[in-house]
Formats: sequence, C-alpha cells, structure tokens
Amino acid sequence: MNKNKKLIYISLLAAQGVVITLLERSIPFPFAFAPGAKLGLANMVTILALFTLPYKESLTVVWMRLIISTFLGGTLSTFLYSFAGAFLSFFGMVFVRRLGPSRVSLIGVSATGGILHNVGQLIVASTIAHSFSVMLYLPVLAFTGIFSGIAVGIAANYLMEHVVTIQKFQREGARTDRLTRAWYEASYTEEYQNLE
Repeated sequence: MNKNKKLIYISLLAAQGVVITLLERSIPFPFAFAPGAKLGLANMVTILALFTLPYKESLTVVWMRLIISTFLGGTLSTFLYSFAGAFLSFFGMVFVRRLGPSRVSLIGVSATGGILHNVGQLIVASTIAHSFSVMLYLPVLAFTGIFSGIAVGIAANYLMEHVVTIQKFQREGARTDRLTRAWYEASYTEEYQNLE
C-alpha cells in the first residue's frame, strides 16, 4: 500500500474519531442510572484502526484523536480521563485480539475495550479523589461498558464488511501480518458460509 494512502487513511480515521467524540460530548448521557457513562462511539475508530493497521499506526490514530479533541473543547481533566480510558482500552483490545478469531470475536474485543475504558477512567477518578471507594462504581460502569462495547463492535463489524476502503487496508495488513491474516480469513470464510 502506498505510504501517502496510508497516511491519508490514518488521518481520516483520527478525524472521524474527533468528530464522533465532539458529537458525543454534545448529547446528554444515555444511561440515566449511570451518570458519566457514555456510549464510547469513538472506540469504533480505534477498532477499525486495530484491525486494519499495524499496532504502531493504530496507536497513532488513538493519540491524534485524543489530542485534537482536547484542543477542540476539552479540558485537562477530560484529557486525563480520556487518556487513561483510551489507552487502557487500546492495550486491552490488543491483548484480547491476539487470542485470535478462534477464541474471541471482534465484538468480544470491543466489549473488552468498553469495560477497560471505564476502568481507566475510574482509576483516574480514584487518584484525583484520593479514595479507592470510587472503584465501587465499577460494577455499574462495567455493565454499561459491556453494552456499549457490544453495540460498537456490531457497528465496527458492519463497517468492515461493507466499506471497500476498510477491506482494502485489512487485506493489505493480512499480507504482512500473520494475526491480521487469521482475522481476515475468519471473516472471509464466515461471509461465504453465510451465502451457502
């Protein structure tokens, strides 16, 4: 794949993540029983990057999204919460993805990211509050994280199956990375099994 095309793709993913983050900030909390919980729709961009780009470049998408969205209306505290959540989520999804498509689905990878995003934010909150009791909120946020992660995973899975550009980058990654090839072949096989 052309280096310029890859840079454009990374930039587009980061820009889409920023737009989704800004839109999500402007809507009220969707979970009335869990104040502060959000859908985490920007995590969809992280998943797309993780499944179509090498780790280093997908990490670039994450930090670019965080920095730009902070400059466009965030504060230091929102940056700290977002940073902890996004990076713990990212590295957790990297670890779970390495289990391979025979042990976990893309939706499972996304649900892991949803839970760990909330864990990262609670770690920052407990550090700021100097109290571990903030972590008692974890079961509620874990439930919303699983729900959000499943929804985001379904959306990301749909995009990977229907957007040609994403398929091209995944196919390109499959040529150079054994794990990406396993995920690509699993989705390709499932697609043809569903047609039979």
